[in-house]
Amino acid sequence: MFIGRDIELERLSELYNKFSSSLVICRGRRRIGKSTLIKKFGRSVPAFLEFQGLPPHKGITSQDQLRSFIDQLAAQTMVPKVEVSSWIQAFSLLASQISRTEKTVLLLDEISWMASKEKNFAGYLKIAWDTLFKGFPHLIVVLCGSVSSWIDKNILNNTGFVGRISYELTLEQLPLYYCNLFWKEKKDRISTLEKLKILSITGGVPRYLEEINPNRSVEYTIKRICFSQGGFLISEFDQIFSDIFNKRSKVYKEIIYSLVNGNKSLSEIAYAINRNRNGDLSDYLQDLEKSGFVRKESVYNLKKCAYGKLHKYRIIDNYFRFYLRYIEPIKQNIIRGLYEKTALDKIIQWDTIIGIQFETLILNNLALICRILNIAFETIESASPYFQRKTQRQTACQVDLLICTRHTTYVCEIKYRKNIGKYVIREVMEKVSKLKIPRSKSLRTVLIFEGKLSKETIQEKYFDYLISMNDLLNYRDLSI
Repeated sequence: MFIGRDIELERLSELYNKFSSSLVICRGRRRIGKSTLIKKFGRSVPAFLEFQGLPPHKGITSQDQLRSFIDQLAAQTMVPKVEVSSWIQAFSLLASQISRTEKTVLLLDEISWMASKEKNFAGYLKIAWDTLFKGFPHLIVVLCGSVSSWIDKNILNNTGFVGRISYELTLEQLPLYYCNLFWKEKKDRISTLEKLKILSITGGVPRYLEEINPNRSVEYTIKRICFSQGGFLISEFDQIFSDIFNKRSKVYKEIIYSLVNGNKSLSEIAYAINRNRNGDLSDYLQDLEKSGFVRKESVYNLKKCAYGKLHKYRIIDNYFRFYLRYIEPIKQNIIRGLYEKTALDKIIQWDTIIGIQFETLILNNLALICRILNIAFETIESASPYFQRKTQRQTACQVDLLICTRHTTYVCEIKYRKNIGKYVIREVMEKVSKLKIPRSKSLRTVLIFEGKLSKETIQEKYFDYLISMNDLLNYRDLSI
C-alpha cells in the first residue's frame, strides 16, 4: 500500500524533462518510506535497478559489500556472478547493463552501509558518476540513506560532488490527511479519538502506520505492537540506533533520554549527560536533527521581531518519546509475556500521554496549520513553540505554538481533554498578558483541540480560530 508523496513523485518525474542524467539525494528518518518512494517511482519507468548495502555488523568487510553488490547485480541483469576487487570494477559492470535509450532509475540504498568499510567509496562513486553514469541521458541515480551525517560529509559537503546534485530530497512524516487514509474505507467510521491514540505513538511514519488494522480496535493494535512478545515497536528503538549510529549509539541515546521530560538548551543537555558542551556534543545533536528525531528551535524575541541567541532542543518523534516513557521501563516484563493479558488502560494513562504526544503531532504539521489559518508562507517570521524567561522586565511564559507574520501574531493553544471548558480561555488570556507583542501587529488566538468544547467556551468567542483534530485529519492540501 502506497499513500501520499504526490509532490515528491511529481518532482522526481520532472527530472525526465531534462536532456541529461540526474544525481539525486534522498534521506530521512528510518521507516519514513525513502526506499518505498524511489521504488514506486522507479517501477513507473522501463528500467529500474536497486542495490542495498549490507547492514553493519561485526566482522563485515569491504569485500563482503562488493560481493553482495555483484550478487544483486546478477539477480537483476545478465551479468554472471564474478569476483571484483574494487568499486570501480563493480560500477563498470553496472554501467554495462544500463540502456542509453530507455529511461532508467538506479537506486543505491543505505549508501553509508555500502561504504562502511571503504574509506574512499565516495571518491570511487564520484569517478563512476563522471566517467560512466553521467553519460547516460535518460538515467536517474538516487543515493538513499538514513545516516544523514554520512551523506552530508561525503556527498553534499564533498567538493568532488559540487554542481553534480540535481535534486536533494528529505522525506518528512506524512501529513495528517494521508495518515487518515491508512484506515482505508473505514476511516469515516472510526472516531477521531481512536485515530489520535495510535497517531500519538506512530506520528506520520508510514511503516508504523502500516500496522493499523481497520478491523480491530486501536487498543488491540497498540497492545499487539507495543506490549506483546515480539511486538514490532518493542525492539525498534534499539534497532534504529544500532543501524544508524552503530558504535556511537550510546551517546545519542543519552541525549534523547535527557529530552524525554522537556525541551533543553545545549548547556542543560550537557549537564544532564555529564559531557562538555564545548566538545562534540553539538555534532551529535546535529546528527539527531538531520536524522529526523530532534529539532533545534531558536527563541524568538517578540519585541525585536528577531531570533535571539538562546536555543532549545526537543524530541519531534512521537514513537521515541512513547517508547522511553511507556515501553522501555517495562520492556523486560513485556518480553517475558507478563503484559499479554493486561488491559491497555492499566498500562497507559491516556489523558497524560495524548496531551503530550498531541502537541508533537501538531507541531509536525505546521504547514497544515498555516494553510488552515490562510497564512502565506512567505510572510512568516517565526513558527514554533515559544518560551520566555523570567527577568526583571518580564515574567516567565510558555506558548504551545506562536506564529509571527509581518502583520499578525497568532497565539496557538494545543489542548487535549475529554471536556474542554472556559478554563482554557483563562489560561490563554494569562499567557497573552505576559507577551510583549508590538503594537504594530494584530493578535489572533487559536485553539487546536481534541475533545468536547463546552457551550460557554464556544459562546464566549474568545478564540478567533477553532481547529479540531477532525478538521486536520480531513483537510487536504496538495501544496504541502
